[in-house]
Amino acid sequence: MKNLFTRLLLQGALLLAALFSSLATSSAFAAAPKPAPGMATRTIPMPDGATIFVRSGGSGPAVVLIHGFGDTGDMWSPLAAHLLKTHTVIVPDLRGMGRSSRAGAGYAKKQQALDIRAVLTTLGQDRAAIVGHDIGTMVAYAYAASFPDKVDKLVVMDAPVPGIAPWEKIIASPRLWHFNFAGPDAERLVAGRERIYLDRFWNEFAGNPARVDEATRRYYARLYAQPGAMRAAFAQFTAIGAQDVADNLVLVQRKLSMPVLAIGGEKSFGPTMAEVMRNAATDVTEAVVPDTGHWLMEENPDATVKLITGFLDAPAAQASR
Repeated sequence: MKNLFTRLLLQGALLLAALFSSLATSSAFAAAPKPAPGMATRTIPMPDGATIFVRSGGSGPAVVLIHGFGDTGDMWSPLAAHLLKTHTVIVPDLRGMGRSSRAGAGYAKKQQALDIRAVLTTLGQDRAAIVGHDIGTMVAYAYAASFPDKVDKLVVMDAPVPGIAPWEKIIASPRLWHFNFAGPDAERLVAGRERIYLDRFWNEFAGNPARVDEATRRYYARLYAQPGAMRAAFAQFTAIGAQDVADNLVLVQRKLSMPVLAIGGEKSFGPTMAEVMRNAATDVTEAVVPDTGHWLMEENPDATVKLITGFLDAPAAQASR
């Protein structure tokens, strides 16, 4: 009887160990956004010593997909899978985010436009279409305004562009308190609570928070919990008031002439995205993704992919209709 009891205890312990191991594995890796098949990865050094992690693949006209806060370049996988059929697709992680290095400086969007330029030229590309969401929209605008002769088309998604009207009205919203949330105490408050902090954005800015599923939240929270990741994320926002507004007030003096697709979520920026871009560009197409908040690729990927691919694949004259 004693031997039987011992064996049962041992079997129970083994089962519990297997269960905990399974849970730990699923917690860390379950349902991570899947990279589009056929994309290679590499790390590209920048002149200031930062390194940018890049996914790339396909052939044809180049398109760069630039993510924002709360995501990494992994967010673009459904769109990249479609574009790889007809385009050379380039998907960086912004400096300080995802698998790029935690640079101590360089978070002004005009500076990050230079990162994008360095990525393109390193990969042997000169011209490209540029697609951005959230912080990526700000970088995409800075790139298009800095290198207008190198941009075929521009897609901007659900974010203000610092300094460009109605900037003052937008920035007055109390929902944007995080634009000025940074510093050692902010880092201490968030350290070990990155998931709680990120949930605030996924919940409050989504049209339907359930569409940003648990596995996606775990995946990105793990990346943002890496050492230095939140400090870099805060720097993305504090650079807006410190430098981006002033830079864009100069850049906007020359309006963009390439076709621009301005996409807003129906329950987020909606038509305001197009309003912003009409103050910065001459050829703007407005689009609103229905029943969707800020997280367009997570909440309604099919509609978002259809809009972007249709715009990029159309001849320039048709794209602006």
